[in-house]
Amino acid sequence: MTPLVPPASRPADDSSGKALPFDAVLCDIDGVLRHWPAVDAIEQAHGFDPGALAAAAFAPARLLPAVTGAVADEEWRAGVAADLAAAHGSADRAAALVAAWSEVLPRVDPEAAGLLTLARATVTVGLLSNGTTRLERDLAAQGLDTLAHTVVNTARIGVAKPDPRAYLTAAQLVGADPGRCLFVDDTPANVTAARETGMTAVHYRGPEDLRAALAPLFPG
Repeated sequence: MTPLVPPASRPADDSSGKALPFDAVLCDIDGVLRHWPAVDAIEQAHGFDPGALAAAAFAPARLLPAVTGAVADEEWRAGVAADLAAAHGSADRAAALVAAWSEVLPRVDPEAAGLLTLARATVTVGLLSNGTTRLERDLAAQGLDTLAHTVVNTARIGVAKPDPRAYLTAAQLVGADPGRCLFVDDTPANVTAARETGMTAVHYRGPEDLRAALAPLFPG
């Protein structure tokens, strides 16, 4: 985790002297900053129907332990392969599919990355993600590990969005009161939960939503 900017060192206003509406930005990663490609071709290449991988990997009973740190990323992926083998009858093909899927990289949205970089010059920026224990390694591989002041990985804090404790812990880690945090996420349930903790929350549907939300931080 990269060091936080101490609250006392954060600018209280922009270069024009105007008071800012929030002290910290908390932004989701996947669906905002990164976008994962479809894996239909990989599934079909290994003899599985499209959607089989997602059904196994994102089943709540399989996913929740991974994004709350109860199991490591490697154990989660091994479990996904076991579930695929049990459902479709081939352990070798299931293991090969999971291995190929594990090598896929998401597309980074340069506009979202640029906007968060600009925001970082004015307020504390944190990335809040329902991630597995592999998240930090993946961010570093794509040069995203220094984009924000800190990464709040739910696998490290033991609770995942939309649990209110995830937002409150993230606010604490960025040194801001929840009421002074802007939260951005592409999942409506996560946005609703953030608002219930007192945060200003924006449902992300495209870069224009992030641009509008961050506009008060940018002079002119």
